[in-house]
Amino acid sequence: MRFEHLVQINDPLMPLLTELTRDQLWRGLVLRAEDPARFIAGLDRATIDARRELSGVTELERTLDYGSFRVRDRVRLFPRQRSEIHTAAGASWPASRMAITIEEPSPDALFLRFVYEAESEVAGEGGLDEVTIALRQQAYEGADLDTVVRIRELAEAGHLG
Repeated sequence: MRFEHLVQINDPLMPLLTELTRDQLWRGLVLRAEDPARFIAGLDRATIDARRELSGVTELERTLDYGSFRVRDRVRLFPRQRSEIHTAAGASWPASRMAITIEEPSPDALFLRFVYEAESEVAGEGGLDEVTIALRQQAYEGADLDTVVRIRELAEAGHLG
């Protein structure tokens, strides 16, 4: 399965919306990686098990505790550009990848592109049905919009510079 969507961050047609800078947006994505419980509903606790710097890229190995189950993943942070999360397969879910990329087609025109990919989840042939896929995509979009709202709240409170 692959799902992708774009969220506009700054909108000149909405003057009441506080504009975010690329740096604020990036700091928000880093905070989402380092403290995901502030962003993900239902996440009880997150532990960073390892942190490495590789050619300017920060890599985090994390354990996410949802109470009834745990998820292990690896986050790669490409400074001011992209966050990638690689989730290991579990007993009831396939390995997956999520990427969040900052796009700036013109000065101050910021967007976040969210891309989700999961192994061995295709419609039909014993895979997911179309309704389940559509519901999952709606859930992804909702969570991503919540992330942007949270980043905006943190920026307005002065926590992102």
